[in-house]
Amino acid sequence: MIKKIQYYISNTVNPYTNLAIEQYLFENVDNDTLVVYLWQNQNTVVIGKNQNAYSECRAELLKSDGCFLARRTSGGGAVFHDLGNLNFTFICSTENFDVAKHMHVIHGACRLSNINAEISGRNDILADGRKFSGNAFYNSRGRSYHHGTILINADVEKLGKYLTPPKAKLEARGVKSVRSRVINLCELAPSLTCETMKDHLLSAAETVYALSPEMIKEIDCAQINALATCFADWEYIYGSPIPFNLSCGGRLSFGNAEIALCVKNGYITDLKLYTDALDHEISNTVRETLISLPFDLTAISDALLNVLDQVDAESIVSLLSDQIFS
Repeated sequence: MIKKIQYYISNTVNPYTNLAIEQYLFENVDNDTLVVYLWQNQNTVVIGKNQNAYSECRAELLKSDGCFLARRTSGGGAVFHDLGNLNFTFICSTENFDVAKHMHVIHGACRLSNINAEISGRNDILADGRKFSGNAFYNSRGRSYHHGTILINADVEKLGKYLTPPKAKLEARGVKSVRSRVINLCELAPSLTCETMKDHLLSAAETVYALSPEMIKEIDCAQINALATCFADWEYIYGSPIPFNLSCGGRLSFGNAEIALCVKNGYITDLKLYTDALDHEISNTVRETLISLPFDLTAISDALLNVLDQVDAESIVSLLSDQIFS
């Protein structure tokens, strides 16, 4: 049971520091406490834990424009952050983790802003039929977090400039571009600012949980600096390439996916599953399951059916069958 709400509002716009603060708060949250973390990044593409950086954004253009590329610990897809976007994170013990309540907080904040919002699909929140908030989730060692974006007055032109979502993903959603499916809340509430939304989120959290939020006044800067160094590491962001000799990709049951394999002497010696799946562990699960197996569709199918939901396993096997074994 949540007995206390704490909040922390970041005063930096550096994505690596902000992700480090999030990780620090996650590692130090008390079992009976909900932490509400509010933060903003300047000109940053943030990709999901298991995504291919080169496939999801124009990395060289980002670099030449002086922007950031960062990788978070949760699953899900790539997003663009600027100072017209507000990020939120709800952090607590897994036993007290309640996404429905978190969504009520966001809805409540929108109501305080005179905006009607609705939950749509696997992880989106819409206003006027368009997306203004995407969400992702993470859990480890008895703790969980739910974080996401709220577009207040973001530069939507930059979404189209820097993000390169696969065509299959856009077709699956029935839209023509990244820009066509998003909305800034200032279009519906012209006076709304990120600062006002911060206040509304804290007020809505107090209403939903019937607890008054208390500010976190001190954090361990040494720990955060160490974590920020890890988040800024080139290999962590881009990943070490594998010498794959087979690859395939498409829209699967759990999201968009690319599978790269290295096959030698009839055995799978290495594999990477790049995906925007919300399940941040699915890539590791598939990799650990298939490495060292014979490169045989039946063997792959049998192994995946032992560790994944049937629909997800069959989705991967069908992709391999159609594009590699055909």
